Amino acid sequence: MKLNIVKLRTLAIASIFLVSATSCLNDLDVKVNDDELYTLEQFYANPESYKQFLAKIYAGLAVTGQTSPNGNSDLGLEADGGPNEGFSQYIRGYWQLQELTTDEAIIAWGESENPGIRDLNFNTWNADNKFNEAFFARIFFQIGLVNEFLRETTDDKLASRGVAENLKAQIKTFRAEARFLRALSYYHAIDIYGKVPFATETEVIGSGIKPPMQSREYVFNYLIGELNDIDADLAAPKTNEYGRADKAAAWMLKAKLYQNAKVYTGIDKSTEALTEITKVIGSAYKIATIPYANLFKADNNINGAQDEAIFPINFDGIKTKTYGGTTFLILASCTKPVGATLGVNDGWAGFRTRQEFIQSTGTDARVMKVPGSTDPAAISDYSKFEEGTKLIKFSNKQANGGNGSDGVFADADFALFRMGDAYLMYAELAIVNGKGSTATALGYINTLRTRAGIVNLTISDINALTTADAKEVFILNERGKELYWEGTRRQDLIRLNHYVSGYTWQWKGGIQNGSSIASTRVLFPIPNKYLNLNSNLSQNPGY
Repeated sequence: MKLNIVKLRTLAIASIFLVSATSCLNDLDVKVNDDELYTLEQFYANPESYKQFLAKIYAGLAVTGQTSPNGNSDLGLEADGGPNEGFSQYIRGYWQLQELTTDEAIIAWGESENPGIRDLNFNTWNADNKFNEAFFARIFFQIGLVNEFLRETTDDKLASRGVAENLKAQIKTFRAEARFLRALSYYHAIDIYGKVPFATETEVIGSGIKPPMQSREYVFNYLIGELNDIDADLAAPKTNEYGRADKAAAWMLKAKLYQNAKVYTGIDKSTEALTEITKVIGSAYKIATIPYANLFKADNNINGAQDEAIFPINFDGIKTKTYGGTTFLILASCTKPVGATLGVNDGWAGFRTRQEFIQSTGTDARVMKVPGSTDPAAISDYSKFEEGTKLIKFSNKQANGGNGSDGVFADADFALFRMGDAYLMYAELAIVNGKGSTATALGYINTLRTRAGIVNLTISDINALTTADAKEVFILNERGKELYWEGTRRQDLIRLNHYVSGYTWQWKGGIQNGSSIASTRVLFPIPNKYLNLNSNLSQNPGY
């Protein structure tokens, strides 16, 4: 039994963009086989249906439709105006907006097959950029799915269906997880777009009302309230199924929101961030005592890396075939010969890093370069993969040297939140914001350095950071070494005041030597396509 994605797609998109009168709840049919469709109520007569629907929401962070690696896309056919299915995968979309726009990555692909990709490299995107448009659609599809799930799992709905008490208790947890997933997507939305279209399960499909646009501050406050509200109903840290949200995932998300609150709302919330990140660090998750490289390998769900993965997005080379996720992160980082050493049988010769990032990381062993590669001093032609330093991060090799389950599609999971990040968040709060203990922060930094076999720092090294800029650069460098290519760089540069000006990297602003960029570039535009669908939406400044 599987959800009919065509009907579900209509509901999800309508619930966040249009709330169209042509959509109705009874369109959520269930496909049992190729010849038979069940009605909504017949679907929910099966006790497994509720977890199945929740699984679809989780799966939306990994896969793109009903047929792997593409086909029957969540977001509609490309021929009918939907985004390219490979481009629209959630982690791939998020990664490209957060990394290609910074010093950490630049991609060699041309415009003919990837229109708009060059503009991410150059920080020159506009409101018609297809990569921006695809991720915007993916975010709000996810939110729409959650809204529909919550509408169908109210106490009244469950009572009307005679749902057993033990299942009701499970559904209470399911609802909390769904609300966490909605909060996660709204967090990504306000981080990237600022003000956003906003709807919850309370909006009635078929009412003809289009969702309003709400400010970044409004949504920020809503998310904090949501995360506080669901805390009691989430599983205790590390007691849920691997890949499902628990209390620690919600604490981590709150900590992220609070740490970026000055960017989002103009109000410093570092004290609140410290409270939440201290709870995360004190939870059952811990720094994995394995080689750093093993955190990103094909068996990172069982090789010890799972101890550190607070919220992983699960990938499997057989069960979740996709041209996004860690498949994209592996294949796009290498040539075919190098791919063979990473457990895949191809290489897409795409992204590498820029010279300024390599200069900032020095010889740190965590920044893993392709063996035998040389480091050109500059990237004079962004479209030549051979120019620039090639790095290794994710791999389809297992810790024991064996290959993953498939030669193309990767098994490596993507830890959206992990304890290494939590340690560095605490360190930033102590060193940059003056919250917490500097000695504790130093201990956390050195724990990560020790795992990587790197010389530890002393308190004198920290005390030598006497200016705000020096402290910000220090934290940026430590975060870059530990978290490169994990989707944090754009946010880090903005929060630590080095994105728009004061720090320049090759091809920033479309100039080979780099330049400052307009302050409006800290936000992406609302795609024109969706402005045209909803007259309540308005464009961000500068676009």
